[in-house]
Amino acid sequence: MAAAAELERLRMAGAGMAIAVLTSGGDAQGMNAAVRAVTRMGIYVGAKVFLIYEGYEGLVEGGDNIKQANWLSVSNIIQLGGTVIGSARCKAFTTRAGRLRAARNLVEHGITNLCVIGGDGSLTGADIFRSEWGGLLEELVRDGQISEEVARENCRLNIVGLVGSIDNDFCGTDMTIGTDSALHRIMEVIDAITTTAQSHQRTFVLEVMGRHCGYLALVSGLASGADWLFIPESPPEDGWEDLMCERLGETRSRGSRLNIIIIAEGAIDRSGKPISSNYVKDLVVQRLGFDTRVTVLGHVQRGGTPSAFDRVLSSKMGMEAVMALLEATPDTPACVVSLSGNQSVRLPLMECVQVTKDVQKAMDEKRFEEAIQLRGRSFENNWNIYKLLAHQKPAQEKSPFSLAILNVGAPAAGMNAAVRSAVRIGICQGHTVYVVSDGFEGLSKGQIREVGWHDVAGWLGRGGSMLGTKRTLPKTCMEKIVENVRKFNIQGLLVIGGFEAYEGVLQLVEARGQYEELCIIMCVIPATISNNVPGTDFSLGSDTAVNAAMESCDRIKQSASGTKRRVFIVETMGGYCGYLSTVTGIAVGADAAYVYEDPFTIHDLKANVEHLTDKMKTDIQRGLVLRNEKCHEHYTTEFLYNLYSSEGKGIFDCRINVLGHLQQGGAPTPFDRNYGTKLGVKAVLWMSEKLQEVYRKGRVFANSGDSACVIGLRKKVVAFSPVTELKKVTDFEHRLPQEQWWLNLRLMLKMLANYQISLTEYISGKMEHVTRRTLSIEKGF
Repeated sequence: MAAAAELERLRMAGAGMAIAVLTSGGDAQGMNAAVRAVTRMGIYVGAKVFLIYEGYEGLVEGGDNIKQANWLSVSNIIQLGGTVIGSARCKAFTTRAGRLRAARNLVEHGITNLCVIGGDGSLTGADIFRSEWGGLLEELVRDGQISEEVARENCRLNIVGLVGSIDNDFCGTDMTIGTDSALHRIMEVIDAITTTAQSHQRTFVLEVMGRHCGYLALVSGLASGADWLFIPESPPEDGWEDLMCERLGETRSRGSRLNIIIIAEGAIDRSGKPISSNYVKDLVVQRLGFDTRVTVLGHVQRGGTPSAFDRVLSSKMGMEAVMALLEATPDTPACVVSLSGNQSVRLPLMECVQVTKDVQKAMDEKRFEEAIQLRGRSFENNWNIYKLLAHQKPAQEKSPFSLAILNVGAPAAGMNAAVRSAVRIGICQGHTVYVVSDGFEGLSKGQIREVGWHDVAGWLGRGGSMLGTKRTLPKTCMEKIVENVRKFNIQGLLVIGGFEAYEGVLQLVEARGQYEELCIIMCVIPATISNNVPGTDFSLGSDTAVNAAMESCDRIKQSASGTKRRVFIVETMGGYCGYLSTVTGIAVGADAAYVYEDPFTIHDLKANVEHLTDKMKTDIQRGLVLRNEKCHEHYTTEFLYNLYSSEGKGIFDCRINVLGHLQQGGAPTPFDRNYGTKLGVKAVLWMSEKLQEVYRKGRVFANSGDSACVIGLRKKVVAFSPVTELKKVTDFEHRLPQEQWWLNLRLMLKMLANYQISLTEYISGKMEHVTRRTLSIEKGF
C-alpha cells in the first residue's frame, strides 16, 4: 500500500500545472512525435496539457486555437510528417501588443509553462515573451483584463524549447528534429537518380536545402560519394571551376558512368557571390560536354514520414521538456533540450542562440575556418573526411604495409560503405589493400585479391555485403588462416561484422603465442542489426534495421484501419539483444516490447493483457506488441498469440507477424552510410599509425593488448577498445555486452504507453552552461 501511495504521489508531481505546447516556423518531420511525448508525459505527471494550434498565431488569437488535450488527442500521430497542430508565421507576436494578447490567452487557461518546438527564431521569441511576462501581467491588471490575484497566481512563465529544423543549424545539439528524415528523403532521390545517371552516363547537379547551413549537403555528399560539394561554410577556392572539371574528368576516365555534384541553396564563392545550380550545370556542359541535369529538391525534404531516429529523438526530447518544466525554479533560465551523444541535456536557450548567430557572423566576415569549427566537431569531421575521400588521389609511393579487409557474420547495411572508405584511405596511404571473400573461411581458403580505387565504386548505397560473409570462426581453420597471412604478408586485418567478428579477432589474438604470424594490427568495425557488439553504443546496420522494422509495423497498424479491434504480435530479430525491439517499439508507439534483458513473468503478461483490454474499450482500435526472438525460452511468439487471443476474446482479435530477414535487407540509411564511411577512414588511419609504431627492421611485430581493438562510438567519442579488455565485460553465452545504454529507453517506452511507472526511475537531463569553445565541440563524432 505504501509503495502504491508513493507511486501515486510521484505520478501527480505535476498536479496544478498547466502546460501548453506549440510548433512554430518551418515544419519538420518528428514534430508530431514531440507533441505526443510532451502531451502524454504532461498528463502522466498529473498536469493539464493544452495544444496551441497554428503556432504563435494561435497563441495570439486564442479561442478555439487553444484546446485541452487528453491521452487520445495524440494517438496515431507519431508516424505522421509535418505538424498536426499547425504552424504559421505571426507578425503580431513580434510586437508587444501581440504578446500582450498572447499573455491574456495563457492566463485565461492558467497556463504558465510553455513548450515551443521550432527554430532559433521561434525560440528567441519565446524567451522575449518570458522576459516580458511580469510587465505584461502588470499591464493586463492596469487595463482591468485580469485581477491582481490572477496575476499573482500566474506570476512566472517557464519556457523550454525543442529545436525543430531540418537544417541541423542550431548550436548545442548533436541533431535537430527533422534532420535525419530530411537526409532520408535526399538519399532516396540520390539513389533513384544514380540508376538513371548510370544508364545514360550523366552528371547530376542536386540542390538541397540549407540557406545558411550546409549540413544536409555535407552529409548527403559524404553518404553518396559525391564528386563535388558546395556549402556556405566553406566556399571553394578561387579557380574552383578548373579544379572541379578536372576532378569530374578524372572520375570518368577511370570508368565511372556518373557524376554527382551536391550544392546547398546558400552556396557562395569566396567573394560572397551565390553559386547557383544552373551555373554549375552550364559550366560542366560548356567545359566537358557531359550530359548534365539539375534537380532541385525543395520542400520534398520536409515531407514524408519521420525516420526512426527522429521519432525516438523527439520522444526523448518531449519527455525531457516536461521534466524540465516540472523542475523549473524562479532562477531557472529558459532552456533548450538538446541531444549529447545518446543523452538528453538542458542548455540555456539564449547561449545556444548566440553561438548559432556567431556562426553566421563568422561567415559574413569571411572567417570560414572558424565557421566550420563553430558548427561543431561532427560537422568539421564530416568536412575533413569528405575532402580526404573526394579530393585525394592514390599515393605515388607504396608503403611497406599490406592490409586485408573482410566481412564476418550476418550481412548488415553499411558494411559496403565501410569497406569502400577503408580501401580508398588505405590506397591513399600507399598500402597494398586486399579484400577477402566469405569472412574467415575465405581467408583460410585463400579467397584474397588486391583491389584498386575504382573496384569499390558504387558500393556506398548497396545493402548486404559485396564481399560475402560467413559466420565461421578462426578456431576451426586457424592453421590455414596463418598460412595465408604469411603467404600474402598481411600486416593489418580489418574485420567488419557482428559478434562473430569480435569473437574471431579475440581468438586470433589469443593464438599469438602459438603463431607469430598473428602478431599484426587488427581492428573490428561492429556491423550487425542486433547492436550487440561490446565496445560501441551503435553497430553498423542497426539504424537501417530499426527503420525497416518500423516501416513494417507502420503498415501493419495501418492494415487494421477501419476494421474491428485488433492486436498485432510482431517478432523481431536480434538474438538475445533487445535493442531492435525496444527502439522500434518507441518509434511505432508499441504497447509493449518483450526483451531478454528486461525479465518478465506471467504476472507482467497478465498486466499487459489487462492494459490492452482497457485500451480497446476506448476509441483506440489497434494494439501492437513486439517480441524479441529470444526474449524468453517458454513465452514464445505463439504463446503470446494464444494468451492475448484467449484473454481478449470478445474485445479484440490477434494476428502474428514475424518480420524475419527483411530487417537485414534494403539500402543503408544515411546514418549507416555516413557512420560506415567514417569508421572505415578512422580505422585505417589508426591501423596505419599502429603499423608505423611496431615496424622494426623491415617487419611488423605487434603483441600488446592495444594492437587489436574494436572501434566504436561511445557516447559521443570514437574509442578504440582492446578486444582482450572487452572480454571482461562480455556475456559470451548470450553474445551481449554486460552493460547496455539503451536499456534506459525502456522506461520511456512504458511511460508513453501509459504503464504505471515511478518517476524515481526517470533520469533527468543535466542543466549545462556553455561557451563558444564548448559548443564548438558539442556535436561529437
